[in-house]
Amino acid sequence: MEDWRARLGEIVERHGLAPDRARRLAGLLELVRDDPAAPTTVSEPRRAVDVHVADSLAGLDLVEIRSARTIADVGAGAGFPGLPLAIALPAAHVWLVESASRKCAFLERAVAAARVDNAQVACARVEEWPVRDLDAVCVRAVAPLVVLVEYAAPVLRLGGHLVAWKGRRDAAEERAAAAAAAVLGLDAVQVAEVQPFPEVDHRTLHLYSKASGTPPQFPRRAGMARKRPLSG
Repeated sequence: MEDWRARLGEIVERHGLAPDRARRLAGLLELVRDDPAAPTTVSEPRRAVDVHVADSLAGLDLVEIRSARTIADVGAGAGFPGLPLAIALPAAHVWLVESASRKCAFLERAVAAARVDNAQVACARVEEWPVRDLDAVCVRAVAPLVVLVEYAAPVLRLGGHLVAWKGRRDAAEERAAAAAAAVLGLDAVQVAEVQPFPEVDHRTLHLYSKASGTPPQFPRRAGMARKRPLSG
């Protein structure tokens, strides 16, 4: 057995997933390896099994993700963390929200290759996406926290959660995000330190909860969250 397949089996076992989940995750890794249009610089399965799959499934350490039944992966890119989470959580419906048409085309191929019936590609800017009242929004490697809370707040239901995958903690970034979150109806709940694979350096999951309604002027028009973040 190839080493990456053995490693994939370890990851699946760690999270208590059904054995058939490994086959679907393997299909996803093979597509990333073989598709020249895969939008990632980490394509070889021996690295991608950790950098993409183990890292994505670290979200399962949070009950807020494990219990979610409607999830959006915003800025989905190559489909991480959304596709591994959809494979791991067959009772959940996962939207892969991505604005770049080339990446959307890859995501459609990935959904088909891995037979992820509970995942759906939404080729749109999140500010213009009409779906609302989600249980969870997941974001990995997209933007600063102050931008992510503004992306997530309008599409979450009351009691819903944002989980942002980040690296080393940054106090200034967290303060700016907390100030923006207060405007948007979100509370910063916790920052979970995770180690999805041995070589990872300072991996954190930032958890926010929607505690009150988001003001009606949100979402702002596309691009404004980055251009003029709420923290100024």
